[in-house]
Amino acid sequence: MKASDRAYATLLDDIQSGRLRPGAVVSEVEQALRLGVSRTPMREAIGRLANAGLVVQQSPRVTVVADIDADDIRDLFDVRRALEETAVRLAAKRADRAVFAMLAAEFADAHPAADADAYYELIARFDAAVDRTVDNSHLVSALRNLRTHLVRVRRMARDNPDRLAQSVAEHRLIAAAIAAGDGDLAAHATHVHLHNALTTILESIQTDLPQEEPT
Repeated sequence: MKASDRAYATLLDDIQSGRLRPGAVVSEVEQALRLGVSRTPMREAIGRLANAGLVVQQSPRVTVVADIDADDIRDLFDVRRALEETAVRLAAKRADRAVFAMLAAEFADAHPAADADAYYELIARFDAAVDRTVDNSHLVSALRNLRTHLVRVRRMARDNPDRLAQSVAEHRLIAAAIAAGDGDLAAHATHVHLHNALTTILESIQTDLPQEEPT
């Protein structure tokens, strides 16, 4: 792996996991020393993060992790609905039905409350299967860029056992609809899933905000 790619992957993980929180300074010199790379590949890595909207220039010499608030999350989900509903419609037309029938069965057997990481890995495999099936490089590129932000949003919200159970059922229905070649059902199920996901994330973030003292 190139030094710039390694630096980018590490900083991306730091931002998505919350180790680098919104507003944290991303110093080219300090990060280069920390990761053992020269300043040129570090500059390239930070540039890629800036192009993705994950870091911003606070001043000519200071780069910080971009903030993300409820309005940002709503905007992300507006784009997500458009992209993912289009993707599942295309997938339903072009899918290897056996692949998505198997994924639907895996969702039916999933127990995210017991192993959330395994569940998120299953979602990643489902997303990858949709990406391969739609066979549209522009759509897939847009989805992958969006997911870099969605991982970060997911980390901001607490895992909710009831919501995870609903999510399993929603993903199973989407996968089954694609396997059946039913694009309308797949798109509708995706719309419902994203509505529920957005509602839960916003509620979780609101709960975590400090409450004002009564006057």
